[in-house]
Amino acid sequence: VQLQASGGGLVQAGGSLRLSCVVSGRRFSINDMGWWRQAPGEQREMVATMALSGTTNYGDSVKGRFTISRDNAKNTVYLQMNSLKPEDTAVYYCNADGFTGWSVPFNSWGQGTLVTVSS
Repeated sequence: VQLQASGGGLVQAGGSLRLSCVVSGRRFSINDMGWWRQAPGEQREMVATMALSGTTNYGDSVKGRFTISRDNAKNTVYLQMNSLKPEDTAVYYCNADGFTGWSVPFNSWGQGTLVTVSS
């Protein structure tokens, strides 16, 4: 199972970006999907997650500004980021867990996409 993230870039403070992450593979089912980020010199932190049921969870620093969504038919998770701040600058990683067609659990990460917010 592979994850491919896209949508990062350079944006001014107060602007918006939308990240996308597509999950691909031969046979799999996805449970949770989410986004994490890692700023230089910092630990990776959870940004937002979304369970198959639709339940969402957000990091305190992004609540009210970021929105996670998913299209299960397209095996894709999105992160709409509004009112961006310079402190949102980081490499954003998507994550998904579930089972392959052989009932083997997986937990996979995308390659990361850089978001830079200028002041």
